[in-house]
Amino acid sequence: MARDDEALITRLLTTPLDDLMAEARACRDTRHGPLTPARMTYSPKVFIPLTRLCADVCHYCTFATTPSRLESPYLSEDEVLAIARAGAAAGCKEALFTLGDAPERRYAAAREWLAERGFARTIDYVRHCAGRVLEETGLLPHVNAGVLDEEDWRMLRPVAASVGLMLESTSDGLMDKGMCHHGSPDKVPAVRLASLAAAGRAKVATTSGVLIGIGETARERIEALVALRDLHGGHGHLQEIIVQNFCPKPGTKMSGAIEASGADFLRTIAAARIVLPPEVSVQAPPNLNDERLAELIEAGIDDWGGISPVTQDHVNPEAAWPEIARLEAICAKAGMPLVERLTVYSRFVEESGWLDPAIRPAVLRLADSEGLGRDSSWSPGMAQATPGSVHAPLGRRYQGPVASRIHRILDRAAGGGGLGEDEIAALFATRGAAAQAVVEAADALRAQVSGNDVTYVVNRNINYTNICTHACSFCAFSKTSSKAGLRDKPYNLDLAEISGRAREAVERGATEVCLQGGIHPSYTGDTYLAILRAVKDACPSLHVHAFSPLEVSQGARTMGMPVSDYLAMLRDAGLGSLPGTAAEILCDDIRAQICPDKLTTGEWLDVVGTAHRVGLPTTSTIMFGHLESPQHWARHLLELRRLQLDTGGITEFVPLPLVHMEAPFYRKGLSRRGPTWREAVMMHAVARLALHGAIGSIQVSWCKLGMDGAAAVLAAGANDLGGVLMDESISRAAGASHGQLADVADMRAAAQGVGRRLRQRTTLYKDVVADVMA
Repeated sequence: MARDDEALITRLLTTPLDDLMAEARACRDTRHGPLTPARMTYSPKVFIPLTRLCADVCHYCTFATTPSRLESPYLSEDEVLAIARAGAAAGCKEALFTLGDAPERRYAAAREWLAERGFARTIDYVRHCAGRVLEETGLLPHVNAGVLDEEDWRMLRPVAASVGLMLESTSDGLMDKGMCHHGSPDKVPAVRLASLAAAGRAKVATTSGVLIGIGETARERIEALVALRDLHGGHGHLQEIIVQNFCPKPGTKMSGAIEASGADFLRTIAAARIVLPPEVSVQAPPNLNDERLAELIEAGIDDWGGISPVTQDHVNPEAAWPEIARLEAICAKAGMPLVERLTVYSRFVEESGWLDPAIRPAVLRLADSEGLGRDSSWSPGMAQATPGSVHAPLGRRYQGPVASRIHRILDRAAGGGGLGEDEIAALFATRGAAAQAVVEAADALRAQVSGNDVTYVVNRNINYTNICTHACSFCAFSKTSSKAGLRDKPYNLDLAEISGRAREAVERGATEVCLQGGIHPSYTGDTYLAILRAVKDACPSLHVHAFSPLEVSQGARTMGMPVSDYLAMLRDAGLGSLPGTAAEILCDDIRAQICPDKLTTGEWLDVVGTAHRVGLPTTSTIMFGHLESPQHWARHLLELRRLQLDTGGITEFVPLPLVHMEAPFYRKGLSRRGPTWREAVMMHAVARLALHGAIGSIQVSWCKLGMDGAAAVLAAGANDLGGVLMDESISRAAGASHGQLADVADMRAAAQGVGRRLRQRTTLYKDVVADVMA
């Protein structure tokens, strides 16, 4: 062993326990960076004990048994699916397959049962059942199948999001006669380390751990942690290390053994956090330590492992799972909100090469923007009620301490001086009481900037064509042929139809018409000018809010002139402002994936900035909830802030959550299901804080969130409900169910629900003398 490791082990064994735990907490609390708040995770799971037969005879185990004590050597496929379906109905996301090591090596009954069903080995049956659970329930299998070789690990990749193999110990002495692993060839430390290394080569996210109190020494516990650290250093595949305390069980050879002391257990947990790299989580089983859960948090853990609302812990059936509400309260008191995760940790969702393409769609369906578990079944555009309300925008009121570093960021934001990228990302990452503090700070800032008015504009959307030469992977609106799309056919409105719709809008009290469309192959700069003139000729006083930066760029290119000259032509022809759409995510790494043939970030910013310089104001937007991360959101907001401080031409910021249902990349399994409700709320709240001093109006999209959802967001930093949007069609094409026209009475009710007054405005936030639609 290296000299440095010798010194480390000595220090971990001799440092006073309180000091060691303090060091471990410091490591844990900054493992995601100095600003990102700490949190505790767990995986809601079902436990599927596929077989209780095992080739080994560990002296502490009550899970493994003999064929004579079982009705069947294995659960049937129907039994497996029944357990999985019950878990899915209860909100689980993980299907934990636990079984003994290769029982067919020991029992003829196992070999015969498998052969009758066409399987040569237990692991082949595991793979088959995991595939059925994945396909038929959407749960993500996590497979604990014992020692496997690299080929078997690779075989599991398409059907298992993650796998597990406890190292338990590196002590060869545990194999001796009279010791716990005597007669269990799969428990030879070198064999288990080799299998774990094979999992790394196979590129599967892997859980491992140590079992303490089974006859090993204190030094051997640390040596096992160091071995796991080194193993991870070679492959990067360990997602979590479980520090599990042995509990003697009646009826076993070790029923009278003395378990490790509480101090030894806490020391091992703290040592694990200090030894392991930050990206590897440290877990301790809560059901085996119900009386000291707070102590485990103090020792440095950041994960509770899988907890089931449906099934017992079949390995430790005497130990019931703790209630989630109680666990959440204990975590909140420690300043660590309890958050659902997936069986596969977020790093492996975000980094390429880990998830097999066959299982990635199922992971993305359950994942939020950080690769953690979605907080509800809600998605933008769905008809179901939103989780939040005007009284509790996040869905409930949270209690607990909030880290001082979050308060410092909020204070800086309120001062208007601007935040850094990591500070903004840290606000997006808040959960629980810290997220509530962000929402409350945003609402207070909204009151300071916008007062008690909720504004809206009476407008009509005219999308003059849905034919588009671009292939944006998120867009369900654009069509390229009569066979494209699921809800609409291609169309191209003529000038008479466009001007007629504008006149109808004015007759119905509109002060604005919003004109946008796909990038039609036959459209030129003259086409956009003709559309604009047709509307202005028909309705001279109507404000025309038209043409995305992409359309402007297209128009300028086809006329062979600079963007600035073309924008001046549009201005002189009567254009009043531009929608800041086509922004999507202002980060080129994401744009390359979702809209590779669209404007780059720099080109979009250049068109919008040029518009401001020729006297045309614009809105600004973000389209979020697909492939991007909160870090991308932070960069996007900073790009808008810098532009606004330079030009001053942005009237408002409009978050546009992805409506996923008909989005092509979602239907191909390449995207998330839009933002979660928490993320939708936090986008508006954090935008209010990050853009303070630059952009004063934050708009909420009722056609994405529904009017009740929009009302809730009005209590989280938003001040504007946007337009009534007669004939809104882009959200509807994507699958949204919130209609094509907002009733002003509903808008007024939303405003009154947060104790504010509804006020009609113009496009440029001037007062309208008469509320003609009220």
